[in-house]
Amino acid sequence: MKEIPPQLQNQIAQFQQLQQQLQTIALQRQQLEISLRETTSTLEELGKVGAETPLYRATGALLIRVEDREAVRKELEERSETLGIRVKTLQKQEKSFAERYEDLSQKIQAALAEERAA
Repeated sequence: MKEIPPQLQNQIAQFQQLQQQLQTIALQRQQLEISLRETTSTLEELGKVGAETPLYRATGALLIRVEDREAVRKELEERSETLGIRVKTLQKQEKSFAERYEDLSQKIQAALAEERAA
């Protein structure tokens, strides 16, 4: 069998690196989506409980009673918005990487087929 040309070896290395980056971005996006769902759920629950219900915040291993509900609500809304933006950014990156991944995959397959035919 012939030796793989350096250009094709380079494309394969790029392909493998792109695959790893794509997996990393997908994992980051999934983690952020989980955080976003948790934050949204917390906001919904905060809206369901009455003002007389004590509110606590986890701080390390402690639960601290919170008096300023409005500040907590605003903080959760800001966190939700920030997470949403980060998720959308990662989705765009993931789409771009996936397109590059597919393009490079097709180029490698075509080059390999050309090598076999030669």
